[in-house]
Amino acid sequence: MKRQKLLSVAGLAVLFCMLAVSVHAKEKTLVYCSEGSPEGFTPALYTAGTTFDATANTIYDQLAKFERGETKVIPGLAESWDISEDGKTYTFHLRKGVKFHTTPYFTPTRDFNADDVLFSFNRQFDKNHPYNKVSGGSYEYFEGMNMGNLIKSIEKKDDSTVVFTLNNPEAPFIANLAMAFASIGSAEYANKMLVAKTPDEFDQKPIGTGPFVFVSYQKDSTIRYKAFDKYWAGRAKNR
Repeated sequence: MKRQKLLSVAGLAVLFCMLAVSVHAKEKTLVYCSEGSPEGFTPALYTAGTTFDATANTIYDQLAKFERGETKVIPGLAESWDISEDGKTYTFHLRKGVKFHTTPYFTPTRDFNADDVLFSFNRQFDKNHPYNKVSGGSYEYFEGMNMGNLIKSIEKKDDSTVVFTLNNPEAPFIANLAMAFASIGSAEYANKMLVAKTPDEFDQKPIGTGPFVFVSYQKDSTIRYKAFDKYWAGRAKNR
């Protein structure tokens, strides 16, 4: 009997999803049916695929990214990079004119720059960073990939240039930075939430530079996004 009830609930969920697809198809709105709810909206804090699907490639961007359907690494928020002869120094030249999302809860006053890169990595790298312990402060991917021991320093050369210095050469380093945990958030937004003494909101009401803007979330039901009109790579086709 219990099994029949479980199957019935699962069946209703699938039916609801199919109906949603049917209704929204007429509105030219993309509907994606996930197997579960995201754990939160800052990918660095989590490891579940459902969380990455809902955040890393929708709300956020990374310095590098994987070509769609491929393993080839291509430029993302960094339009290019230089690697030193000893393989220990990576200089990233950041894309200019990249906009952050504007929402009812945050309006950016500047474009993406090196400060956002430093914030996003130092939060995970520096135990004394003001956001290191926020929302539980668990960075399993960063730590599991030994990034804390690999990275010697992260420095801002100017607003458009960031230099990563490693303790030893690491061949897949660029590919690592294309992964979900390396998503770039807004340092300006983080500072605003810190001043307001609500830093946890940074991880639940996200601001990114990605193709979709977060609109709303109802746990175990619906996440709504809208296409970002000012996305640096061009507006997404579905809203």
